Order: sequence, then structure tokens, then C-alpha cells
Amino acid sequence: MKPETGRARVAEILASFPTCPIPEVARLGRTLRQWKSAILAYFETHGASNGPTEAVNGVIETTRRIARGFRNFTNYRLRCLLAAGGHRPYRAKQTNHA
Repeated sequence: MKPETGRARVAEILASFPTCPIPEVARLGRTLRQWKSAILAYFETHGASNGPTEAVNGVIETTRRIARGFRNFTNYRLRCLLAAGGHRPYRAKQTNHA
């Protein structure tokens, strides 16, 4: 979807939701209006998201909870890398060619 189309759809939705007679939809419209700049940022960044970063952080946090306190940072770091898929010996290393 083109950014202009996305912005137009967001504007249309934001204009129609708050006037809806259904209270839940009107409340959703007010919430969306408060988040307007964040919603429009999706179209300005071509759909970039911090979702992958949050997913890895969730895996690391789960590992931390399960570990119940590593005493050795090296072991903790290795456990987090393994849990998050950071150890992939079968993948070829990327090289930057100038």
C-alpha cells in the first residue's frame, strides 16, 4: 500500500469511529486518535517495525526467568544466544564487498 493511500484510510477511519453510536467503537476511535502519529509512522517508515527486536527480547527474558540467576555472565550470554537463535554454525558468514 502506498503511504498516501494509508494516510487517507487512517484519516477516514479516525473521522468515522468517534461518531459511531456504539460506545465501544467510539472509544476505540478516541484511542486511535491519540495514537495517530504512531499509526502514521508505519506508513512513513515503509512498514518498519520493532517486532523482531521485541521477539528476541521476549526469548531472552524467558531465558532469564528460567535460569533463576546465572552467576557467570559468559554462561548467561551463551544461553541467551542459543535460545534466541544466535548460534548458527551452518550459516555462512556475511562478507562486505566494497
